[in-house]
Amino acid sequence: MSGFERITFDPKVMGGRACIRGQRITASLILNLVANSMEVAEILRAYPTLEAEDVRQVLKYAAWLADESVLPAEAGSA
Repeated sequence: MSGFERITFDPKVMGGRACIRGQRITASLILNLVANSMEVAEILRAYPTLEAEDVRQVLKYAAWLADESVLPAEAGSA
């Protein structure tokens, strides 16, 4: 998983969930804020230890996780 140096995993921090630079701020929290129309500037004001690049990297990480192949089921296999 290269290219995500701001996304960290530590079993001692938030149970090993994807966090921002070892902080107790999860990637899913930031993604949820963006999905609910919170502007990056608002997020940075609410979480002053974050940087704009942290938010961008969370979005890239979410896109990477969602990049999956879905194969259609064969006819009659349901």
